[in-house]
Amino acid sequence: MPNSLPVNASTAMSRVVYIVDDDELVRGALGSLLRSIDLEVCAFGSTEDFLAAPKAPGPSCLVLDVRLRGESGLAFQKSLVDNGRTHMPIIFITGHGDIAMTVKAMKAGAMDFLAKPFRDQDMIDAVIAALDSDAKRLDAERSLHDLRTCWEALTAREREVVQHVAAGLMNKQIAAEMGIAEITAKIHRGQAMRKMNSRSVAELVRKMEALGVLQAAH
Repeated sequence: MPNSLPVNASTAMSRVVYIVDDDELVRGALGSLLRSIDLEVCAFGSTEDFLAAPKAPGPSCLVLDVRLRGESGLAFQKSLVDNGRTHMPIIFITGHGDIAMTVKAMKAGAMDFLAKPFRDQDMIDAVIAALDSDAKRLDAERSLHDLRTCWEALTAREREVVQHVAAGLMNKQIAAEMGIAEITAKIHRGQAMRKMNSRSVAELVRKMEALGVLQAAH
């Protein structure tokens, strides 16, 4: 049976390591090692149990054995990629690794590939690097979500104005393009810049590029 998630793993700051290995002794040893550096650990004997378990919202990674009963670790990685579920960094472990297998795993997006027996420090280093990578991904996703919220707060007229701003037009030119008074264009521009938390046109353009909303600019 899969381990249940720790009570405090639901907080956004939890750093959780998921382990999938059909060897109970390996799961226990890895769990003890990673808990010794104050990480939350959830260990499973199969990929099915791992998929069925709830996932914590904070940074996480998966330590995955290559050779499992039934579906192999590499096949499971491929199924995650095929289904667009590639966000969680994967660290492969194996007692039968070879160069071809390592290359295949890394090309599919694995963070690391450790051959048994591996040094404890090598595992710790790989896990910390994977968790740091996932933390950066989550920060980027939150930033993009915040940007999208700001963009959605703009009125249709404000969005039209900032498209002209991004194209390099001055207030007078924007007013002429839109058939409005220059002071009105200036007001819309100021309100849009405030809503987008942008102190400069360059900053505004970078945010619009990140959102993919510059296609209407010309």
